[in-house]
Parts: sequence; C-alpha cells; structure tokens
Amino acid sequence: MPTILIVGASRGIGLGLVEAYAAAGWRVHATSRTPGQPGRLADLPGEVVIHGLEARDIGQIDALATAVEREAIDLLVHNAGVGDRGRSREEVMQINAVAPIRVVEALLDAVARSAQRKVVLMTSQLGARRGRSESLGDYGDSKAALNDAFRDRADAWAKRAVTAIVMHPGWVRTDMGGAAAPLSIRESVDSMRRVIAELRPEDHGRFLTWDGREHPW
Repeated sequence: MPTILIVGASRGIGLGLVEAYAAAGWRVHATSRTPGQPGRLADLPGEVVIHGLEARDIGQIDALATAVEREAIDLLVHNAGVGDRGRSREEVMQINAVAPIRVVEALLDAVARSAQRKVVLMTSQLGARRGRSESLGDYGDSKAALNDAFRDRADAWAKRAVTAIVMHPGWVRTDMGGAAAPLSIRESVDSMRRVIAELRPEDHGRFLTWDGREHPW
C-alpha cells in the first residue's frame, strides 16, 4: 500500500486530495490546524490518519516528523497556504514560502526511504515573475519566494533520489479561488493525480500545471 502525506488537508484542494487518494487505496496522513475538529476529514472512508500541524510552528513540524519516522512516505504534498486578504506580508511569507520548505526538509528522510520518493509543493501562476522585477503583490511575492527557495534546494534534494516539483493547481472553485473559478476541485485533483503518477526522476525541479504543462518561472 503506497503512503501519502498531505499538508493542509482540511478543506478545498487538500481535502479533495485526501478523498481521492484514500479512495484509491493509499494510506493517507492528513494534517489540519484543528485536529480536534477535523470536519469532513473524519468522515472519509479509507485509511486516513489525521495529524495536527500549524506549519509555522517548528515544534509541531518536528512532532509530525517523529510521528512518521517509521513510515515510508511515497508522496509528500504541501498544499497549505493562505491568501493575503487581512494578513500581514510577513505572515503570508512565513506560511506560503518559509513553512513549506521547512516541512519538506523535516520529512525528507521519510520520503527518501519510500518506493516512489515524490514531493509536490503547491505554488501558483501568480508567483511566476516571467523576468519581471516589480512586486507581484504579497501573495504573488510569497509564491515567487517559494519557487526561488525550491530551486535553491532542488540539487540537494536530487541527491536523495527524490523527485520534487512545484505545481500550479489551476484556478479552482474553493474558498480562496472563489465561485467564478473555471475548475472544480475534482477536476483539478484528478488532473494533478495523473500528472503526479507519471512523474519520473528527469522531471525533478520542474514547474508544472495541474494538467502537466510546463509553466514559466
């Protein structure tokens, strides 16, 4: 049975990923900031293990790594992120850019000892600079910073035989994406699962869209 760990799994795309992978027979580790109130996570069929994680809390990251230290994580998906409405720039940067890298590095041993050894960091097309130097706004800048941090570490992660990418999940009808978004959660999740399943070591370090297209940095 393959194993996946999804960070940011209590709603939206993360919840959709949990549901899809659990239905496909995977063992699923799912994180929530409120594990005592898991909501729909608690009702999903399949083997779903819920962990508490505030991704800015280094102690909680270490606790999660300890909880899975005997596991082999075939696929690590860091989906947790926030928009910039009502939040300071520092908070957005910490959650969207700093925390994902800390989480991956804390869990890299568990990924490296698995059969599939895959890591997916959810980014956004709004973080693609495309050669520009001006600000992309707090949210866009945070995703651009995540992309930069990922590229800085890609070579080191490759030495662990890990295949890692950043992925734009599309504009999806979630609380963050809004009702006007063209993609349903199911459409985004199903497409991403197909792309992830087909990842090969030569894909390491790429920026891909939910439907497998190369995205400019």
